[in-house]
Amino acid sequence: MRRPATFVAVVAALLSLVACAPAERVDLGQSSGNLIAAIGGEPDQLDPQKTSAYFSFEVLENVFDTLVEPDANLTMRPALAESWTVSPDQLQWTFRLRRGVTFHDGSPFTADDVVYSYRRIIDEKLSNVDKFAAVTDVRAAGPDTVVIRVKQPTPNLLTNLGGFKGMAIVSRRNVESGQIATHPVGTGPFSFVSQRSGDSITLAANPSYWGGAPAIPGVTFQFISEPSTALSALQAGEIDWTDSIPTQRVQQLLDDESIHLAVTPSNDYWYLALNEARAPWNDVRVRQAIAYAIDRDAIVQATSYGTAVANQLAIPQGNPWYVPYDRYRYDVDEAKRLLAEAGITGSLPLDMLVTSEYPETVTAAQVIADNLAPLGVEVNIRTVDMATWLDEQNTGHFDMLMMGWLGNIDPDDFYYAQHHTGGSNNAQKFSDPEVDRLLDAGRVQVDREARAADYARAATRIADEVSYLYLYNPSVIQGWRPDLTGYEARRDGAVRFRTARLGEATEP
Repeated sequence: MRRPATFVAVVAALLSLVACAPAERVDLGQSSGNLIAAIGGEPDQLDPQKTSAYFSFEVLENVFDTLVEPDANLTMRPALAESWTVSPDQLQWTFRLRRGVTFHDGSPFTADDVVYSYRRIIDEKLSNVDKFAAVTDVRAAGPDTVVIRVKQPTPNLLTNLGGFKGMAIVSRRNVESGQIATHPVGTGPFSFVSQRSGDSITLAANPSYWGGAPAIPGVTFQFISEPSTALSALQAGEIDWTDSIPTQRVQQLLDDESIHLAVTPSNDYWYLALNEARAPWNDVRVRQAIAYAIDRDAIVQATSYGTAVANQLAIPQGNPWYVPYDRYRYDVDEAKRLLAEAGITGSLPLDMLVTSEYPETVTAAQVIADNLAPLGVEVNIRTVDMATWLDEQNTGHFDMLMMGWLGNIDPDDFYYAQHHTGGSNNAQKFSDPEVDRLLDAGRVQVDREARAADYARAATRIADEVSYLYLYNPSVIQGWRPDLTGYEARRDGAVRFRTARLGEATEP
């Protein structure tokens, strides 16, 4: 998402139980050996540069490529660019492109496609335009060379260009024909074949893929909104893979030999934000009181049945940018002391904004309301649809809200937009000169250790001042048939079937 906007356009598609019947599997491509993957909803559209729906990116991860891409450890590696160099002043990046790559319609991939793709995002101010904030020029220097100039050293340029498929290289012909949203053409390991509204999307293997032809003939993404239905279909052998696993079943499923279950720590996080444009939430002591009164372990258990990991910062343990921090132990007495110090007496109403489209926000809100009751904080849980939630967030019509971020890689992704005074997603109106200084420094610091130190200090101060009240890092939970090999669950949530093999596909 791999961005906060990934939460914006999730489109749920209801699927009848009949669609999971074994007979339907033939229609979905079983006769040709397609891998059948069940996802929780239908993509809103298939233009990678315009969609913000996670369900779209699950499909598009397999259709499009980026200039570079993260490996399983989230280190940026060559993709459509086979190599790159940076000038001594750190202001010019030169990318050498792979030769012989073609789009799915047979047209050649060249430097002009990269320039067109990036100019489209910049000129049309698409949702990922902030990724080019430091870029002053993008140009082709020959058919297989792209030069990008930046106004300042930009150590996170590679993650900006390849961190997720919203930065995909698209076909100009596909865009200008108006077909990209419904019939996308990329350079990826699978090509789009068809979409059955409310039911499925089918992809076919790209035999000319630059990374080698996939071992399976295709992938059919079936839309199953109910996790228990998807799990039953997997256990019955009607589908091959799903990420719709009921969290309450995870512990039981670990001993189920009929499926392979992966519970992989992710880089995603969920948080609370208090509106600092309103009193008394503009008083750091009041925000800290709320932080001490929240029982994260209870929230983790209620929302994810213990599959998530409580965390008081954004970045999880295991990530190279992780910083240990545990200031806010669950301590109601300390919370009461801070409220008294801030002059808060009597009852304190709190309007908490959550959305029905993310049930975990509603569940967590109920735990939080119980947590805050001993402080005299009366929580009004206001449950709205996602469109209304966004409007209320953007207009500042809330005391506290809960939401999450998906798929960050570089520390700038975790902190700048959310906590810099001028950050585009700073809905809580946090402003701290020291945090601004550290985040600005981290954006241009090319020394790895110095950069890590800047972000460690920034992250600690963000938590001390309670810009966000971080709750937990969820896990990526996926299940697949034991005879599906060559696939791994990734901490960034990217669903890649390019190296997958089904049992029958491995036979000579």
